[in-house]
Amino acid sequence: MTRNINEIVAAVEKPPTSFEEYLDCYATQVGELVNTFIPHGSHPDMDKYLYGPLAKYSENGGKRHRPLICFAACLAVGGDMVKATSAAAAIEHFHTAALIHDDIADEAELRRGEPCLHLTEGLGLAINMGDLALSLVNGTVVNDPSLDDHIKVRVVTELIEMTRRTVEGQALDLGWARDGRYDITPEDYLIMATHKTAHYSGAVPLAVGAIIGGGSEMEIEALRNYGLDTGLAFQIQDDLLNLVGAEESTKKDFRSDITEGKRTLMVVHALQHLEGSKRDRLVEILSSREKDQEVLAEAVAIMEESGSIEYARNYAENLTSIAKNRLVDMITPSDARNLLISMADYFVNRLR
Repeated sequence: MTRNINEIVAAVEKPPTSFEEYLDCYATQVGELVNTFIPHGSHPDMDKYLYGPLAKYSENGGKRHRPLICFAACLAVGGDMVKATSAAAAIEHFHTAALIHDDIADEAELRRGEPCLHLTEGLGLAINMGDLALSLVNGTVVNDPSLDDHIKVRVVTELIEMTRRTVEGQALDLGWARDGRYDITPEDYLIMATHKTAHYSGAVPLAVGAIIGGGSEMEIEALRNYGLDTGLAFQIQDDLLNLVGAEESTKKDFRSDITEGKRTLMVVHALQHLEGSKRDRLVEILSSREKDQEVLAEAVAIMEESGSIEYARNYAENLTSIAKNRLVDMITPSDARNLLISMADYFVNRLR
């Protein structure tokens, strides 16, 4: 039988003192806990074509930082983490759905070192599995008997808004690429990335954890804002790793953002500051669906020469530095708060 989050934490002899240790310590067991919310079908072929492949895909779930920060936020405001379990699982299943659909839209090939679901199961079934994961988001919380109705309504409202914001960001990301838009500014990128990533990877897990934990409105909003800033930094670092990380450590298509013509912060900054043949060459590469590693490396070199790689690094580091200082002033000192402070550094220093 899967243990609840309090039992999982209590079983650890030496509690983690950094966010990286926190993820390493609990990711596997929290992943198992989250996946208990994936049901089984009433016909064996439902498990074959739907529930089973989705569960297997979710088992390769990475660091589980979203449910883990939801738990940490709940604890940071003095709440019982067990009550945050359904919401933490809901956000992680939303993440699963987003990855499945994102990989289809991007025509991606690898996810965490494994072939994408639409390649192993077929396009139609993969779309269907992503739809199922989306259906688990609100239903998981609504069916939680441990939450009072007014808390359920508030949490579901947060999840609905989170979904809309993420879809809005995805629309900008895909639309700019489809229409060959190269007039995108860094400010445009920041709006896109905040919507696409920061709400569901930072702001909402923290705010929902604080809501369920009984936090004050000031604490809830402080954690939400912290999540927006650190979640944006997380996305910038993710984009950087796709370009300049070690290929074997990314566990996804290395430099695929260039192949897909993604308007990352580095790209839009470079296009804004480059002129003449260098700018024309970068646009040419971004428009060509190029996969040749030498050509992709050429694009990265152009961005490095324009100072765009360093610009993005500095932007992410400044975001997290300011965010940490604000959170220290707003949340009562505790081990949980310390983990969340450590999260900011992890987001901009991680190598994968």
